[in-house]
Amino acid sequence: MCLMKSRGLLACGILMAALGAAAPVAAQEYPTKSIRFIVPFPPGGGTDITARAVSTGLTEALGHAVVIDNRAGAGGVIGADMAAKAPPDGYTILLGSPGPMTINPNLGPVPYDVAKDFSPITLVTISPFLLLVNPTVPVKSVRELIALAKAKPNTLNFGTAGIGSTAHLAGEQFKAISGAQIVHVPYKGASQSLIALLSGEAQIGVESLPVVLTHIRSGKLRALAVGTTTRSTIVPDYPTMQEAGVPGYEQTTASGVLAPAKTPAFVINKLNAEIRKILQKQEVKDQLVKLGTQALGGTPEQYAEHLRNEYAMYARVIKAAGIKREE
Repeated sequence: MCLMKSRGLLACGILMAALGAAAPVAAQEYPTKSIRFIVPFPPGGGTDITARAVSTGLTEALGHAVVIDNRAGAGGVIGADMAAKAPPDGYTILLGSPGPMTINPNLGPVPYDVAKDFSPITLVTISPFLLLVNPTVPVKSVRELIALAKAKPNTLNFGTAGIGSTAHLAGEQFKAISGAQIVHVPYKGASQSLIALLSGEAQIGVESLPVVLTHIRSGKLRALAVGTTTRSTIVPDYPTMQEAGVPGYEQTTASGVLAPAKTPAFVINKLNAEIRKILQKQEVKDQLVKLGTQALGGTPEQYAEHLRNEYAMYARVIKAAGIKREE
C-alpha cells in the first residue's frame, strides 16, 4: 500500500502508471500512423543518437515512421512536459533520462508528476560516470586522490555543467562518502566544464563515459574509477568506485522510453517487445558501445524500479549537499 506523500509517490506511482491503462482501445492494428518520439535535448548529443538508433529500428519493425522531435530546454523538463500532456494513444513516446525524470523533480516543482503522468516502457541504455583527473594532478588512484584532497583541503576543484547537473550530484556523492574536501565549480554547460578539465583549470571531473571516452583513450584525461557497481564492459580495466575505496558509491546515467500515463497496455507491451529486439541486434550494440554506453532492455516494471531507486538516491544526495535549483 502506498503511504508516501507528494513527490515520494514516485515509489509506487510509476508502477501503477505503467500497469494501469485507460479504457481499452478497440482491438486494432497498432500503429496505423507515424509515432512522435520526443527527445528533450538538442540534436547531436548522446541522448539524441541513442533515440535515433531506437527510432530507426522501430520504423522498420512497425512499418510506420517513428519521428524524432527534439524539444530541448530547462534540463529536459520542456520535452518531458510535452510528452506528459500528450494524448495517451500510443503515438507519442519520450526518451527519459535522469535530468527530467529524477533530478529536476527533486530540485523543485516541475509541471508534471513523474509518478502519475508517465508509463515506463523499457530501459534502453546505461553508462557509468567516471572519476577523472587532469594528468597534471599527481595521483594514480582514487585513494591517492582522497589523500591529496584531505592533505590540501579545498585546493582541488571539480568542474561541472552547472548546479544540479548529474555531474554535480555525482561529485557531491563522492565528497560525502569519501570525506574529500574539494570545491565545486559550476560552468555554463558541459562543453565548458570539459574544456576546463582538459586545460587543467579544473583538476577533477565526474563525467559520464560517452562524454570523455575519446579523451581517456588519447591520454588527455586520467580515469581513476567507474561509478557502476560492476566493472564496465567498455572500459574493464578501471575499478569500480567501491573497489577503489568509496563504499556505497554508485553513479550512472541511464536512458529509457516512456509513454504518457494511461497509454493502453497492449501498446506498452508491443513497444517494449520491439525495442528489446532492437537492443539485441549486434549492430545496435556496437553503435552504442562506440558512444560509451551499453544496451539494456527489460520490462516496464524493471524501468519503474530503476526510476524509483534513482529518484531516492538523488533525493538523498541533494538533501545532504543542500543543493537548490538555480533561478
